[in-house]
Amino acid sequence: MRKIAPAQILVFVLLAALAAALAVVTTAVLLGRVPLGDFRGVVLVAAGALLLLAYALLLHRLFLAAFPLRPGEIPPGSGQEFVYHVYLLFYLILFYPVMRSGAVPVPLMRLVYQALGARLGANTYSSGIILDPRFVEVGSNSIIGQYALIVPHVIENERLAHYPVRIGSNVTVGAHAVVLSDVEIGDGAIVATGAIVPKGTRIAAGEIWGGVPARRLQHAGERATS
Repeated sequence: MRKIAPAQILVFVLLAALAAALAVVTTAVLLGRVPLGDFRGVVLVAAGALLLLAYALLLHRLFLAAFPLRPGEIPPGSGQEFVYHVYLLFYLILFYPVMRSGAVPVPLMRLVYQALGARLGANTYSSGIILDPRFVEVGSNSIIGQYALIVPHVIENERLAHYPVRIGSNVTVGAHAVVLSDVEIGDGAIVATGAIVPKGTRIAAGEIWGGVPARRLQHAGERATS
């Protein structure tokens, strides 16, 4: 695993401090003179926390718009590595705690993932965790089951990379399944509960895959005629 440099930490701290300052000012402007009674402190803290996340999302997106994080290998010492580590700090400190908490209702998590860059089709939801949402695309009417993981990144000792995960429409990814980087899943396919889909796997439309590592359990034609 590569070390995060002080300059990368400084950039993140400055952006996070700006998000915090904007959250405090906005909370004061919107609620400063509103009579909130005995719950004033609780309401102000809750509003400030939500605004902090909202501004962090905005600044995160603006940072990536100015300095895009591209798919592929990330060479050591490169500009892409600098961008990645600032991006990573946003996730480790601000976004992952929300994603992993399970406290946010699934319909609202859809909006969070979309704000983080995931491309989700109509009526598609995740009860699992989508890591690196900007590298994930899911079609319509698909479901990612509870505690499933979509993992577009590769971290193997010093190797660091991102390869997109593309999931079609009407796909079911079962609970506790893991889908690794550079995987493509066709329309109508099923990934069974607890399966681990290795990097670079191609699952054709209508197929059923399961196991560790995942393998094809049923062909699309067999499903259609059964």
